[in-house]
Amino acid sequence: MSKYEQVKTDLQANPKTWLITGVAGFIGSNLLETLLGLGQTVVGLDNFATGHQHNLDEVRENVGEDAWQRFSFIDGDIRDLDTCRLAVRGTDHVLHQAALGSVPRSIADPIATNQANIDGFLNMLVAAKDEEVGSFTYAASSSTYGDHPDLPKVEDKIGNPLSPYAVTKYVNELYAGVFARTYGFKTIGLRYFNVFGPRQDPNGAYAAVIPKWTAAMIKGDEVFINGDGETSRDFCFIENVVQVNLLAATARKEAKNQVYNVAVGDRTTLNNLFNALKRALEDCGIEIDTFPKYMDFRAADVRHSQADIEKAKLLLGYEPQFRIDEGINKSVYWYMEFGKNEERRPRNCI
Repeated sequence: MSKYEQVKTDLQANPKTWLITGVAGFIGSNLLETLLGLGQTVVGLDNFATGHQHNLDEVRENVGEDAWQRFSFIDGDIRDLDTCRLAVRGTDHVLHQAALGSVPRSIADPIATNQANIDGFLNMLVAAKDEEVGSFTYAASSSTYGDHPDLPKVEDKIGNPLSPYAVTKYVNELYAGVFARTYGFKTIGLRYFNVFGPRQDPNGAYAAVIPKWTAAMIKGDEVFINGDGETSRDFCFIENVVQVNLLAATARKEAKNQVYNVAVGDRTTLNNLFNALKRALEDCGIEIDTFPKYMDFRAADVRHSQADIEKAKLLLGYEPQFRIDEGINKSVYWYMEFGKNEERRPRNCI
């Protein structure tokens, strides 16, 4: 039995109470669905800045009414300390996912990014410390590696941040370290690398590449690639991220007060990503006659990104179950259903 299977078995036998911040978002709602499916009690906090009610509605439909009764929702903002204190009350584990993501968004509005990602993070740390919660796991970011050239990325070697967003995520790690040394409150930070999967919003100016391109292909719209298409990323399917969050929350003390890479340890170029999405959509019965249009490189983007995940494997028992092609195949049908395009409705390709 894998470490993850053991954790799930233990949680079902001894249910806990969890807080998920950003619960209406992409990652938060997937965490919610898994935890409710495991018989856990969950408190969710969100202000719908980037989350959506339809994500919560989908979870409710998927888990059923009995499980849904174990979920309580707080419509609130992590920038308010009293709201954070209310949210953590009586919880065993905190999964802090709430943030304003996106490098371009942070360049356009660094103040809002700072308020959500630093002020909000500090509020959550204070509230969780004072409540003496059993564990605090937070969403860190691969953007922390900045301009460090080495591949694969190893947790203890970072460079200069390249965006306001990267600064905020690095400050989160600094605050987490200070709280461990000053108050004895230990946390785990998870440096996410290009997470994708069902419920990732394909709309908006700051949509991630996989849902954005998928939606464009389904509609027959142009797909824009920043640069020459040889930029590469370590794409990580959402179910891998859910796994590592549960492993981190239940990890032994020796694994605490650390940051871990969350990825699969591979690289995919944007050109190869386009082709993989095209194949997956065509396998679902949608003919793709779209070709990518190449644009200028995007400001503050790193050229290549790849994670070393040995630390997470060793200390957390993390074993990613899905590589990019498997994740795309599991995601594509959801993306097409989300688009609700009746004329191009796919056949069942799962």
